[in-house]
Amino acid sequence: MKGTQEKLRKQNTPCEHEGFAPEGRVEPGEKAKALSRSVEAESGKDAQGKQDGLLERILQSDNLNEAYKRVVKNRGSHGVDGMEVKELLPYLKVHGEEIKQTIRDGKYQPQAVRRVEIPKPDGGKRQLGIPTVIDRWLQQAIAQELTKIFDPEFSENSYGFRPGRSAHQAVKAASKHIEAGHDWVVDIDLEKFFDRVNHQKVMELVAKRVEDKRVLQLIWRFLESHILIKGLEVKNEEGTPQGGPLSPLLANIMLDELDKELERRGHYYCRYADDCNIYVKSQKAGERVMQSIGKYVEQELKLKINRLKSAVDRPGRRKFLGFSFYKKKEEVRNYIPAKPITRFKGKVKKITERSNGRSIEDRKEGLNELIIGWVSYFRLADMKNVAIVLDKWIRRRIRMCYWKQWKKIKTRWKNLVRLGIEKGKAWEWANTRKSYWRTADSPVLSRALTNRYLEKEGFVTIDSQLTAS
Repeated sequence: MKGTQEKLRKQNTPCEHEGFAPEGRVEPGEKAKALSRSVEAESGKDAQGKQDGLLERILQSDNLNEAYKRVVKNRGSHGVDGMEVKELLPYLKVHGEEIKQTIRDGKYQPQAVRRVEIPKPDGGKRQLGIPTVIDRWLQQAIAQELTKIFDPEFSENSYGFRPGRSAHQAVKAASKHIEAGHDWVVDIDLEKFFDRVNHQKVMELVAKRVEDKRVLQLIWRFLESHILIKGLEVKNEEGTPQGGPLSPLLANIMLDELDKELERRGHYYCRYADDCNIYVKSQKAGERVMQSIGKYVEQELKLKINRLKSAVDRPGRRKFLGFSFYKKKEEVRNYIPAKPITRFKGKVKKITERSNGRSIEDRKEGLNELIIGWVSYFRLADMKNVAIVLDKWIRRRIRMCYWKQWKKIKTRWKNLVRLGIEKGKAWEWANTRKSYWRTADSPVLSRALTNRYLEKEGFVTIDSQLTAS
């Protein structure tokens, strides 16, 4: 936060702050009205669909307030200045007008992006760039207005990071392509896509629809924000860091060129951000498409195909957004491959580790959140049998946590008796030397901590969530 204040002082612009309105608004009420009246946005569209007065629309009260709400909702970590999301509103009440004036004057300089690495599901590391909270707020405000310009022109086959579109829609569309007889897939993996986006190329594409040079300059500055790696600022010459609200939109603007090329060639395909599957009728056709589209991507879009991860194969042997496909009586159905299940079990294990010191209530909250989210995403898949197996395994881990928490012999005996176990049998098991994991699968603990008991205690199951959905 200190870095943010120093940054503003260096930009040396006047501040005419009169106070920000309470309850989440980040624009003074009277100034908002005056600004709104001065905006020429409504009549600023020419015959080519280009925009003028776009910066004024970005800085409108309603747009900034909506951007603030989205940033708060998305939460996220701090940037290089250390400012947390909860500190954003108080800061904007004092410095909001100052920030906006520097933007109007063309003097706003985004701060460096904090680089962190997060593990990828299939191994390796993903580079994540975290802008400061203030820069995320401004990027969100820009993205909201640019979305109104670009999104209506995007392909119907593009599903990622778009209003009213989802991964489920993409999976359903893929199933229809396979049902129609396109049962070979060209699975294209773009190598480190977000890290390799060519700045010049993406700005050329943005400039085709955006005429306001002030906005173009601001986007360019966000693209070229330095990256802080292990305390050192490094110049960013390519890529649009994941972690900023502008990145998904700029990715779609770039890959809309690929969409248009695929449509021009008459291909059946589904794209979700940089995850693109093209459906063809034979392996030979797939190999031709892989070669020609790979050439287009690398030569025209200046991106790189990951040859090791890309393949031409049957859809049932590939994953698309975590799902795989199979046919049942000529109907294409979805199932969950092994890897997403393994990742899910890894998360359950982390929550239910015996030695992590979490209370039963805390574990319950973590498990319920994980299960509800997982089922919500994979509910398209046939997972009844998977649910039965996983629920049984999760309940065993929960019982293990109870057994660990009871710990002392006397405490174990009292709880077993309280839960209906005969005193002699309870004393025998309270003194057992069997491991926590073996005891959790014992008939005695299953009788004490029954499925019904765990349900009454508030633990949700995969099966109950499937039934509810």
